[in-house]
Amino acid sequence: MVIKKVSIIGLGALGILFGNQFSKRLPRADLRIIADQDRIQRYQEDGVFCNGERCDFNYVRPREACEPADLLIIAVKFNGLADAIQAVKHHVGERTIILSLLNGITSEEIIGEAYGMDKVLYCVAQGMDAVKVENQLIYDHMGMICFGGNKTEKVNSLAEFFEQVEIPYEVDPDMLRRLWGKFMLNVGVNQTVAVFESNYGEVQVEGPARTMMISAMREVMALSEKVGVPLTEEDLDYWLRVLGTLSPDGKPSMAQDVEARRFSEVELFSGTVVKLGKRYDVPTPVNQELYHRIKSVEKQYTMA
Repeated sequence: MVIKKVSIIGLGALGILFGNQFSKRLPRADLRIIADQDRIQRYQEDGVFCNGERCDFNYVRPREACEPADLLIIAVKFNGLADAIQAVKHHVGERTIILSLLNGITSEEIIGEAYGMDKVLYCVAQGMDAVKVENQLIYDHMGMICFGGNKTEKVNSLAEFFEQVEIPYEVDPDMLRRLWGKFMLNVGVNQTVAVFESNYGEVQVEGPARTMMISAMREVMALSEKVGVPLTEEDLDYWLRVLGTLSPDGKPSMAQDVEARRFSEVELFSGTVVKLGKRYDVPTPVNQELYHRIKSVEKQYTMA
C-alpha cells in the first residue's frame, strides 16, 4: 500500500505542525484539511501560520464527496471527537489508515467503534514544544510520531510515507505501554503547568511544581498495574527525559487553554485518573487536588 492522499481534521497545534510539514512534501490537492464553512472562511481570511510562515492549505467541507484518504489524521480536542468522526466519513475507505493524535487513552477505541479497529493504528505524538496563540503556531522541536501494532502492512506503509515526507517517527511494538506512558506524562505535565501558570521550565527543575507533577504521574503508574499495562521506574525516567528536551519557554495545551480562558481537557486527565482510582481502589489524592483546582479556575469563566 502506498500512501498518497492525506486528510487532517483539527487545526490545533499538532494539526498545523504536521499539516505544514506535509504541505511542503505533497501536491496541494493530495493534502486535505477538513473543516466547516465558518472555519474555512476564518482560515482563509486570517491565515494559518507556522513559525511565521503562512500555510497554503487545501480546505474541504465535510459534505464534499471525495476519494477516501490513504491516511486520515484526527487532531481535534476530545470534546470535538464525536463531531469529527461524523465529519470525516467521506474520507474513510476500505484501506484508510487512521491515526488519532488526541490526548488520553480512549480515542482509538471510540474511532474504532465507528470505522473498525482494523483501520486504526495506535499512535502517540511526543517531544514537540508547539505553542499556538490564535492563528499562530511556534515550535522549536517537531518531536515525533510513534506508532505500531500487529497490522504489519499498514505499519510498513506508514513508516515509508513518513520517510518520504520527513516526519520523525518511531515504530514501537508495545504501543499500549507507550500510550499509557504518554498519558502518565500528560497527567503530570499538562495539569501541573496549568495550575502553576508557568511553562516547561518550571517542571524541568527541582521544586514544588516538579514534585507535584511526579506525584501525579506515580498515581498513573499505580493504576497501570491494575489495567495490565504496568509502567515502571524506567518508563517514568524515559518520559522525564522527553520532558527535558522541550523548550523551557514552551507550554502544554492545557496551560494554553487556561491562559486563554478556554475549557480544558481536565476530564481526560485527572478526571479519568480519579474515576479509575475509585474503580480499582487506588488512592489518587494529587490528581483529585489538580482536578479541583483546574475546575475552580474554569468555574470563574462563567462567573465573569
